[in-house]
Amino acid sequence: MHPSEEIFCEKSNKLRGKTIVIGITGSIAATECFSTIRELVRHGARVIPVMTPEAQRIVTPTAMEFASGQKPITEITGQAEHVSLFDNQTADALLIYPATANTISKIAMGIDDTAVTSMATVAIGAGVPTAIAPAMHDSMMRNPAVAANVEKLKSMGVSFIGPHVRESRAKVASKDEIVAWAFRLTSKDDLTGKRVLIIGGRSEEPIDSMRTITNRSSGLMAVKLAEKAFERGADVELWMGGASVQLPEYMPVRRYSSVADLVKLTEGIDHDVVIVPAALADFGPEKVEKGKIPSDAEFDIVLKPIPKVLPILKEKCPLVIGFKAESELSRAELVKKAKNRMEQYDLNAIVANDIDTAGRSATTVILITKDRETDISGPKTKVADAILDYCVSIL
Repeated sequence: MHPSEEIFCEKSNKLRGKTIVIGITGSIAATECFSTIRELVRHGARVIPVMTPEAQRIVTPTAMEFASGQKPITEITGQAEHVSLFDNQTADALLIYPATANTISKIAMGIDDTAVTSMATVAIGAGVPTAIAPAMHDSMMRNPAVAANVEKLKSMGVSFIGPHVRESRAKVASKDEIVAWAFRLTSKDDLTGKRVLIIGGRSEEPIDSMRTITNRSSGLMAVKLAEKAFERGADVELWMGGASVQLPEYMPVRRYSSVADLVKLTEGIDHDVVIVPAALADFGPEKVEKGKIPSDAEFDIVLKPIPKVLPILKEKCPLVIGFKAESELSRAELVKKAKNRMEQYDLNAIVANDIDTAGRSATTVILITKDRETDISGPKTKVADAILDYCVSIL
């Protein structure tokens, strides 16, 4: 058994049955390919490395074979590897990672002088999902010729992953971002072109400069919704309050603290759908003390109602889905409360959930619309897909 088989589907089976060709070019970022290939295998992918001569000066074919369990393609032979993989639809996606300015420009001009550029020519011509992750100095990315070639490839349907400009370098996307794009390229694309906003996490209403009134929401449901919407092709933005989960680094994230902070953010809403699993405060201190109240001081807190965010969102977006969290209620009582909230704020749908599952990977929830109540309980990834399925049916 090859060592790569020991980690196959170790993390998930989301890429099981999928073949991903990874084109490696002559950037020093090629040293990141080993761990990225291994991560793709851990999610079930069959990964076929393809290497340019310059890439082989940085990482060896032997290392890439060990990582993937597949012998790297270093030249096109009489087997016509580029045709058998892409024209015959054997491969599900082409990821060029990392991509140099040289390779990007060659692909844009239809030049085939390496195994990687030949793969790209056939993949693009055959309509196979193709993504490029550039890695180069920032001034090279800003070169008008390179920039024009990037735009040309985008107009041909090629996706670009990053780069992320740091310290005057356009650095290649991270391993996690590449894996997320592998999910996106090989999943259904029913949200392509749609702008989806997810608002999650917990609000934190200040008592003084140190203390807040908050809750124990982890933000996990919001992250799962954002990840799933991204995988299904959406342009996703995540607004997150307090959270205890890792946030995706490959999508725009804006942070808020209090409900007032969140209300300010809503001025810029221009989305097709807004989903709000956020746990927002209903009340906050009437007065916020300056500095820190002494630990031995006795004091009273007078609470005042906080403006509701859902009605504001509904005024700005045609499709808004809210969440209603309750504890220790019967199904009928939970549905009734959630329906009242949905009708009160004129929401398209509302997700009624059991607050006792906060922070867990699975949850007990009911998706309620004007004419239906659907139990979508289960792992939060499954719940996220069910909510997005409803969005697709409306959009």
